[in-house]
Amino acid sequence: MGFWTLFEVASMPILQILLISILGAFMATEYLNLLPADARKSLNKIVFMVFTPSLMFANLAKTVTLQDIISWWFMPVNIGLTFLFGGILGWVAVKILRPKPHLEGLIIATCSSGNLGNLLLIIVPAICNEDGSPFGERSNCSSVGLSYASFSMALGGFFIWTYTYQLIRTSSNKLKALQATEKISKTPNNDLSADAETQLLKGEDQERVAIIVSSIKSIEDSEDQVIVAQGSASGLEKENLSFWTKLIGFLHQILEELLAPPTLGAIVGLIFGAITWLRNLIIGSAAPLRVIQDSIQLLGDGTIPCITLILGGNLTQGLRSSRMKPSVIIGVLLVRYVLLPAIGIWVVKAAATLGFLPSDPLYRFVLMIQFTLPPAMNIGTMTQLFDVAQEECSILFLWTYLVAALALTVWSTIYMWILS
Repeated sequence: MGFWTLFEVASMPILQILLISILGAFMATEYLNLLPADARKSLNKIVFMVFTPSLMFANLAKTVTLQDIISWWFMPVNIGLTFLFGGILGWVAVKILRPKPHLEGLIIATCSSGNLGNLLLIIVPAICNEDGSPFGERSNCSSVGLSYASFSMALGGFFIWTYTYQLIRTSSNKLKALQATEKISKTPNNDLSADAETQLLKGEDQERVAIIVSSIKSIEDSEDQVIVAQGSASGLEKENLSFWTKLIGFLHQILEELLAPPTLGAIVGLIFGAITWLRNLIIGSAAPLRVIQDSIQLLGDGTIPCITLILGGNLTQGLRSSRMKPSVIIGVLLVRYVLLPAIGIWVVKAAATLGFLPSDPLYRFVLMIQFTLPPAMNIGTMTQLFDVAQEECSILFLWTYLVAALALTVWSTIYMWILS
């Protein structure tokens, strides 16, 4: 099959995303004012709490069985490698470019966390439905591709709502620590007995300011975090905490993050898909509780258009902002669209050579394209939830998704050419 024919096949799903994103950007303009910042933030919460968990549950319960989970064992390894290599390259970029401290987590997140959810759900079935697709018969390819994409989305959700979630929350803590330090440093000591030296907070004390953030148990809690600035004594107490106390706190934090609605929806969906009698309760025309699956599927169907419209609306912020250094943007683009795709080809070819992968070329295509996707849209959701680096995130999203239109098309064409 010719290169340009494959290029045409690969370009169609990207154009779909661009059209919906442009509509979202137009809806966010002052001319229509249908998606202002407050509306996008509220819609983000609905997507986070309702739509995304519904989509993940409905697709996984319907398309992924226990046998599939066992045979696709390399996919979580592959996704873990995308986060590993992306995180390492993002850390190197941070060390070279030296952005502001509260932007470090955002940069590493955009380098490591690909859009393993709605983009794959659009791209893979769309490529299967094109006449020139190299992946076999249309309906079977689309069904299998949807299963791959759904499983990838579930696994990606696990990594994003643990690893990436922690990166953005750490960025929020750094920003609040910086703001607290600046506020304290600007507050003079009005004590009558204070001399000239004590009227300013000493640099040594500034370095010992500790930030304690209350546990995030809901979306509202994340917006109302309690920040407590303490002196050097509390810092010493924190250092003296026992190993087991720290370990228990860390495990508690991981548990809370695993119970985020999207991850929880994915876990429950995998359980229903893997256990036959649970699956038969809701899946199929004769299932007694099929109305539950149909209702959840109906809610889940709203995820992709809503989150893509939000993306378009958020990109308008990037057009109005100029607070991100060009070198940072270029560094992220190089990592996401040059280095990671090249690493992805090497990883998949090595795994195939070692006999780790099934012979299905569509499966290998999905593994390769996982290294090529633009940053996860949920990063934008997290920056809004934690109220940190929203403008910078919009700038990175603007450029990464604009370049993705070309990069995804070119790399998808190359992948299909390699596998055909």
